[in-house]
Amino acid sequence: MELTVNGDTVVFDGPVDVPALLAHLDLPDTGVAVAVNGVVRPKTRWDEEISAYAEVDVLTAVQGG
Repeated sequence: MELTVNGDTVVFDGPVDVPALLAHLDLPDTGVAVAVNGVVRPKTRWDEEISAYAEVDVLTAVQGG
């Protein structure tokens, strides 16, 4: 399965959900927001499969001052 994640193509062997995607990207599951095809996916729906060829944006919280 192929996804576009933050502008880069990422290929998976099978279905993927948000937690699996974050693990693949070596990102934590807190302090991030995920949008699939331009729609923010609430954490309550992270276990739903992401469709093939979806465009996914992963945003991480940054602390600064």
